[in-house]
Amino acid sequence: MAKVGVVLSGCGVYDGSEIHEAVITLLALDRQGVEAICMAPDIDQMHVVNHLTGEEAAGESRNVLVESARIARGDIKDIATVKAADIDALIFPGGFGAAKNLCDFAVKGADCEVNPEVARLIREIVAAKKPLGAICIAPAMVARVLGDDQLSARLTIGNDADTAAAVNTMGVTHVDCPCSNFVIDRENKIVSTPAYMLAGGIAEVAEGIEKTVKALVELL
Repeated sequence: MAKVGVVLSGCGVYDGSEIHEAVITLLALDRQGVEAICMAPDIDQMHVVNHLTGEEAAGESRNVLVESARIARGDIKDIATVKAADIDALIFPGGFGAAKNLCDFAVKGADCEVNPEVARLIREIVAAKKPLGAICIAPAMVARVLGDDQLSARLTIGNDADTAAAVNTMGVTHVDCPCSNFVIDRENKIVSTPAYMLAGGIAEVAEGIEKTVKALVELL
């Protein structure tokens, strides 16, 4: 059975993985007959947000790996222990955690830096010519790594002009795309979809992610 790494960034849209996107990704992978290998960096979150009020919870701290384990039902690995040789593909659900914990795009935009272990694994996957998927805001993080390596690639975050401009500034090509569809870069084996960057509801998110996961698996 093929193994697809799923990189989580916490638990909750405002400071971690977007839970709908993460669960839909895991369900879609299971329906495609592949094994999901969940992983996350063992680091502190940038901050903690009270999801009831939307306000930062001052003085609180949470660990990205520990929080991600909630979504993975405890079956999760520290990304530092995972190599490209251990998996057949890699996919990143979105949520602000992808832009706050896996990188700092939420703060620095196109000048962002990516967590070293996350960047390492992306580079290993691309070098091994294995499929890479990115959902919602996660393509902006992928763009930073690929742009630093001067790898021409095509990605989407939907159609937000400012975010698309930042993606282009980082050295890759942004392609506008509706949330119900995806963009595939066959040469580099990269698939991306906007999800909640555009979607008005979970059904639209599911449609785009399910298509993305199917395309990812077909690239194996």
